[in-house]
Amino acid sequence: MGACPSHRAPAGRSFAAPAAPAHPRRPSVAAFPRPPVTPSSPQSRTVRQENPVALPSPPPAADSQEPVADVVCVGETMAVLSPPDARPLAEQPALSMAIGGAESNVACGLAGLGHRAAWLSRLGDDPFARRILAELTARGVDVSAVETDPERPTGVYFKDPGPDRTRTHYYRGGSAASRMGPELAGRPVLRRARVVHLSGVAAAVSDSCARLLEMLLLGREGRAARGPVVSFDVNHRPALWRDRGTDAAQSLLALARAADIVFVGRDEAEELWGTARPDDIAALLAPAPVVVVKDAEHGATSYAEGVRTFVPSLPTKVVEPVGAGDAFAAGYLAGVLEDRDERSRLRLGHLAAAAALRTRDDVPVMPTRTETDRCLALDDDAWAAPAPR
Repeated sequence: MGACPSHRAPAGRSFAAPAAPAHPRRPSVAAFPRPPVTPSSPQSRTVRQENPVALPSPPPAADSQEPVADVVCVGETMAVLSPPDARPLAEQPALSMAIGGAESNVACGLAGLGHRAAWLSRLGDDPFARRILAELTARGVDVSAVETDPERPTGVYFKDPGPDRTRTHYYRGGSAASRMGPELAGRPVLRRARVVHLSGVAAAVSDSCARLLEMLLLGREGRAARGPVVSFDVNHRPALWRDRGTDAAQSLLALARAADIVFVGRDEAEELWGTARPDDIAALLAPAPVVVVKDAEHGATSYAEGVRTFVPSLPTKVVEPVGAGDAFAAGYLAGVLEDRDERSRLRLGHLAAAAALRTRDDVPVMPTRTETDRCLALDDDAWAAPAPR
């Protein structure tokens, strides 16, 4: 069988993790105590899963007027203004408009992979909001539960290409989405979902948004209680947390430990908690039943049901890395919904991330089922092989 078609990409730079910034006062992992570990669970290697993550049955589609979705993603989406080429923002005579937000990116990715996805948030009563709703609807995402705030605007951000990376400039202070709060936790669309997906971005947007995430994660009656599986992408955005004046490390750690599935980058775990090794990151995040540690071009490692699974990244040329982490989460969660094994879940994550890396859009066109099935069937050597030149 030949190399996976997703290996092929337009010319660009190879995917490499950015150099880690200096952290002269980086916290020691000792500052974040782990929960007690029983002798039957080796602390240094795996996270023991006492209650395996089990998805609720698919909700019936016709017994109620309430919105129905496999996955509901909760968070802010903004209008994105981007240059048409790689020149800096200051040199551009015109910009194009798209949409972007970590959680809605995941919803779009899941819809593109054939799953029922909904997005829950708040928007202003303005043209940007109408563009967001129209585009998400066109991508197959259910937006029927989104609230409109006539008094506050929809957030906006700008992309500024540079020689080393693309910078982003956010204008989201006082946005409609920043006023989301714990009252949203009672919405029917959340109660009827199989999976609720959250992100650390929302926790950093405002105090009320942080309380919403605390309600959805820390306010649950234990993982054994009937209800949706909750996934959480740490998604650390230092600039947002500086504006909050809150300890990002402690806040994100508490939220991650309360989730059923956690996504975290190895580099952001090192920046946040001074923990660089995937095994140590998984141990730190216990008792989260499933932890997925992403390590840029190297690969991703999952810790689930006491088993450590590593899958290397696809050799991919990068046009822009923005949105790749969201695409990975969408691919992995698609594998969860399809009841695939851990290796296949990680491979689906890599396939979706590779699609995002090859475009300047925040939301890529997802690979077809034919492509993903063929790539999932590859043996390990064929999976990691570079594409033919």
